[in-house]
Amino acid sequence: MLDLISATALTTSASHWQNFVTILLLVFGLFLVLAGVFTAYFGSGKSRMIGVLLLVVGIVAGIGTALLYHYSLGDGGSIFALLWESFLVVLAAVVGALVAVGIFLVAIMKS
Repeated sequence: MLDLISATALTTSASHWQNFVTILLLVFGLFLVLAGVFTAYFGSGKSRMIGVLLLVVGIVAGIGTALLYHYSLGDGGSIFALLWESFLVVLAAVVGALVAVGIFLVAIMKS
């Protein structure tokens, strides 16, 4: 019985770390893509090239995340389920952050 409990705890711990790393890499890639698009569009000369580089690194980070977990999910788990769940967490975090920044800006502008 104790072996079953500790095995379950290790599996749960591993899946939590896997989710953490997936979300971390997806957020990293997403914000690099956004920063790259912004810099490439509004920048000029050297900064435009840096924006393109950020965009490419962000895309590689996203694809690398998908490939990393495609090969590490040997337990029958679905890469698409993991990435979709992680994407929803990232989306919720971004929406929450934008709402908080919006409230902050409104409060500062009104004072």
